[in-house]
Amino acid sequence: MIAGPILMEREKGTDGDNANRGTSVITRTKPKTKKPNLYRVLLLNDDYTPMEFVIHILERFFQKDREAATRIMLHVHNHGVGECGIFTYEVAETKVSQVMDFSRQHQHPLQCVMEKK
Repeated sequence: MIAGPILMEREKGTDGDNANRGTSVITRTKPKTKKPNLYRVLLLNDDYTPMEFVIHILERFFQKDREAATRIMLHVHNHGVGECGIFTYEVAETKVSQVMDFSRQHQHPLQCVMEKK
């Protein structure tokens, strides 16, 4: 919250005169924070990863319900790429790593990438 100026009196000098008396202004400013950059997490189509596996990825790592996961999977299948979600850099990077690691563990060549929005 930005407060108005605060007036403070200076203390009297040691000799008791008022020559050093006066006022000063102290202002408080609100720091301006910048919104973080956002990144799109994308799945890329391939000819080998089963559609059911892609649906599982979307449900598990992107908390999509069955209907939304199927819709995204079909978009990836038909258009070659599909958006899983939009996140801050660290979250997007983690999601990409999780998907890639999980795909490799299950021997699928599924590719997941991120791009700045």
